[in-house]
Amino acid sequence: MKFFDSHAHYYDEKFAGADDIISALLSSTVSGMINVGTDPDNSITASEQAKRHPGMFAAAGIHPTDGQNIADIYAALDRISALLADPGSKCVAIGEIGLDYHYPDTDRKKQTEIFLAQIEMAKKTDLPVIIHDRDAHGDIFDILVHEKELRAVLHSFSGSAESAKEYARRGYMISFSGTITFKNAPRVREAAEAVPMDQLLIETDCPYLAPHPLRGTVNHSGNLVYTNRALSLVKGITEEECAALTEANAKRFFGIDK
Repeated sequence: MKFFDSHAHYYDEKFAGADDIISALLSSTVSGMINVGTDPDNSITASEQAKRHPGMFAAAGIHPTDGQNIADIYAALDRISALLADPGSKCVAIGEIGLDYHYPDTDRKKQTEIFLAQIEMAKKTDLPVIIHDRDAHGDIFDILVHEKELRAVLHSFSGSAESAKEYARRGYMISFSGTITFKNAPRVREAAEAVPMDQLLIETDCPYLAPHPLRGTVNHSGNLVYTNRALSLVKGITEEECAALTEANAKRFFGIDK
């Protein structure tokens, strides 16, 4: 039984010796992973790492909190666009992008401008997008509900079961991280219960969001065993079925043949 990690950040400074870690995981418990950027520099790094590892792919994008601190956002978007246009980049998605209202200094106008620009980029490139939504459920929904041609995954989903149903009804994928294992997160499990089988993904968001019973440690793709187990219990299927299902869903969504 192997797992597909649909959202990871292996360029993070917490991963000293990242290449050895990635190789070990891909040869043992993980069949594939998406290395997701949050700004032009680390998107390039994510792509370079992916080139070195069969089974690893990259996503390039500007995260809302990273973006609001970039002075020349159009130059930054041009760098993302150039990376996506490189046929050797192994970039299979734009992300992570979205809105994050968690911090008091949030520049909502700038975040929205960057988000919408990258949605348009996705339409032009015919790539799916990876959506970051933190404390911005209403505005994210209001934007996505009007999109007709967008392929998107709501990463590390934290919304309600009702919103999960609405996103699923519109064809969006929903990804669950280690939060689904948290004892104080029944809302996340209720949301997972509402998502159709063919629209489910699992992820680590590593090095963040380590699952129970490993909370507070540096997360990695091998810990998907806990997330997969929790999701399988919610959906009433075996762990093997859940791993195979979410792997197939990820490969279909990201357009990965192998």
